[in-house]
Amino acid sequence: MAARIQGEEREVQKNFWIEHSADLTVEAMMLDSKASDLDKEERPEVLSLLPPYEGKSVLELGAGIGRFTGELAKKAGQLIALDFIDSVIKKNESTNGHYKNVKFMCADVTSPDLKISDESLDFIFSNWLLMYLSDKEVEDLAERMVKWLRVGGFIFFRESCFHQSGDSKRKYNPTHYREPRFYTKIFKECHVLDGSGNSFELSFVGCKCIGAYVRNKKNQNQICWIWQKVRSEDDRGFQRFLDNVQYKSSGILRYERVFGQGFVSTGGIDTTKEFVQKLELKPGQKVLDVGCGIGGGDFYMAENFNVDVVGIDLSINMVSFALERAIGLNCSVEFEVADCTKKTYPENSFDVIYSRDTILHIQDKPALFRSFYKWLKPGGKVLISDYCKNAGTPSLEFAEYIKQRGYDLHDVKSYGQMLRDAGFTDVIAEDRTEQFIQVLQRELNAVEKDKDAFIEDFSEEDYNDIVGGWKAKLTRTSSGEQRWGLFIASKN
Repeated sequence: MAARIQGEEREVQKNFWIEHSADLTVEAMMLDSKASDLDKEERPEVLSLLPPYEGKSVLELGAGIGRFTGELAKKAGQLIALDFIDSVIKKNESTNGHYKNVKFMCADVTSPDLKISDESLDFIFSNWLLMYLSDKEVEDLAERMVKWLRVGGFIFFRESCFHQSGDSKRKYNPTHYREPRFYTKIFKECHVLDGSGNSFELSFVGCKCIGAYVRNKKNQNQICWIWQKVRSEDDRGFQRFLDNVQYKSSGILRYERVFGQGFVSTGGIDTTKEFVQKLELKPGQKVLDVGCGIGGGDFYMAENFNVDVVGIDLSINMVSFALERAIGLNCSVEFEVADCTKKTYPENSFDVIYSRDTILHIQDKPALFRSFYKWLKPGGKVLISDYCKNAGTPSLEFAEYIKQRGYDLHDVKSYGQMLRDAGFTDVIAEDRTEQFIQVLQRELNAVEKDKDAFIEDFSEEDYNDIVGGWKAKLTRTSSGEQRWGLFIASKN
């Protein structure tokens, strides 16, 4: 029965693409009347995101008429370009057949007849394919891709999520516009065994929305992922801790309940409005939000000041929620799962760098602040709020808390000095602990007042965790051990 339904789905998808590939143009393939203009901006962006594949063995799934085939062929050692519509792959071959390192194949990625040797590939590239497969087919293909890859090899795929992007008219539309979390879950949970019983899985490398669609369509639904094949015993450290311990999906939603819709940082919209006002944002400016959480501050800045915001966060769960919250907002905000200590941007990229209660996780703050300084344009500003400590020796209890959370805390004065040492001028380093205490108390009162509804939406255990956590923070701040700082600085 399942096989029959799957077969019917493949037939529907095939007929859809036969209909839309009658005219073998980029407009037909991208299902958008402005495809040529979009392609000029979007294709270089996608190519810039790819992991290294020079001289490597590459498989391009859903290659279409070859929008990416010719580009991939320039660097790849060997390239297999595969598509399941015969006329389309023939058009690709007529365009890119002069590349002697390319093999063109007409085949269905879901077919058991598709024979690709295990551990024969270094890189698998797919642009708009999985959304034309059923959930089960995506799951099965993920497993096959892991088997085809050598250890250390990469998978890149890009999909339309949530809703349609292109404006082409369609009699029917069998596309699966899924939530990004579906793809993240499938690939994160994919485990395969080889013939010797060794276990392999995919390590998450990155995920972001395609900026060309944000800039041109105010649309965050074009999302790409990069994964790397690793042995299951390999440690993936801090990110796994964030998503499985500190910022589990349920935990994020609890925090949002306390801080307010769209926020997971102290004071929610109130402190955001107060702090953003200090930045004197102007239309068209570019803002980088480091530790963007679920995007509330980014949406506020983009919608109210007409600025372009790039939000990065190391937590996949945070960015997944941010992308969901972005739908229908029509503002210039793009999100990326990225480690700010490893991320690079060209010098003078941003007018503002903004970060709320995030840098406490970063051990080497001086190096990060030097990066901030480089990324900012002359005259640009940085604004940071962060957890701090007093200048004395911490109590055993507070020291244990810092260690257990993996925080790196400094006193307010030292924090400000680190910004000066990185080259910043006009540094303001304010101790905002009294404000922090007032906000914590207000948030705690609201949760306790809302107890029954909170427990109904979450659980009694969640309620006790939040109340206990807020009371502990109030104890630490009231004793003077834990502090909260606000830092503003400029680049001359």
